[in-house]
Amino acid sequence: MLRIAVPNKGSLSGPASAMLHEAGYQQRKESKELVLVDPENEVEFFYLRPRDIAIYVSSGKLDIGITGRDLLIDSGANAEEILPLGFARSTFRFAAKPGTAQGIDDLAGRTVATSYEGIVDKHLADSGIDASVIHLDGAVETAIELGVAQVIADVVETGTSLRNAGLEVFGEPIMKSEAVVIRRTGADIDDPKVQQFLRRLQGVLVARTYVMMDYDCRAEHLEQAVALTPGLESPTISPLHNEGWVAVRSMVPTKDAQRVMDDLYAIGARAILTTAIHACRL
Repeated sequence: MLRIAVPNKGSLSGPASAMLHEAGYQQRKESKELVLVDPENEVEFFYLRPRDIAIYVSSGKLDIGITGRDLLIDSGANAEEILPLGFARSTFRFAAKPGTAQGIDDLAGRTVATSYEGIVDKHLADSGIDASVIHLDGAVETAIELGVAQVIADVVETGTSLRNAGLEVFGEPIMKSEAVVIRRTGADIDDPKVQQFLRRLQGVLVARTYVMMDYDCRAEHLEQAVALTPGLESPTISPLHNEGWVAVRSMVPTKDAQRVMDDLYAIGARAILTTAIHACRL
């Protein structure tokens, strides 16, 4: 039975459980449940603190985990990312009082406060910068005001909380994070159960990214239409009862669907329909 770690709370928890549900797996109904067995799919889910998941996976006690890329790197655990999941995206940045730092070179000899010292230590070391890093749990913006540090490093979304604290981001992003599937480094990724799990999640990702588009068009306009809707391999073309007309079915990126529909209509296509894709295997 495949043993999988899932975030039990925070911004990763809800989207992770939703994706697993879309992939056909049972999910807990109560937040107090710590373990859920899905015998039909031969999977056992363990609901753990997101920060701990990489440690459990690296130990080999659990086969797979879903956590944030930032938490994986910060943990220093012997685990690696095997599939990005596209949700819980964030950017990790340095910030300081305006005019006090312009780039990473300005951090030499200074103190950086952060909740992610593993990420910051690695980034500074990779950049050849000698600076002190101190760990704080949350609300790191106050570290500068209280004189604990001259710089902070934290997740930045809109930057509003930093501006309210009189700080501004500077330099290049330290890293960009999102939810990822992880596996113990060196573990057999070709395990059939692991591959099946990854295929299901990849199917959800594709289903969320594409819609199925159907439309009718004149045969003489088919090449123009196919150029607009090439699909993954190629569209499905079927003759209609009315001579000179064909029906076309193709997968189209969701973000482009409205523009493609306008372009198809402009070349004479009609009965243009889009439908959601709930699951797929490619």
